[in-house]
Amino acid sequence: MILNNEELMNIKGGSISFKVAGLITGIVASIITFAVGIWDGFLNPNKCN
Repeated sequence: MILNNEELMNIKGGSISFKVAGLITGIVASIITFAVGIWDGFLNPNKCN
């Protein structure tokens, strides 16, 4: 079976899309930021003025 250029460009090789990768990265970064904020709050419990 011989594929032309258009058919070759439409092949999806099982990789995730940039949207999904961006979403996963955003969620992980948010969780890390939240965890660091909680940890900092326990280590340095200053009151807000």
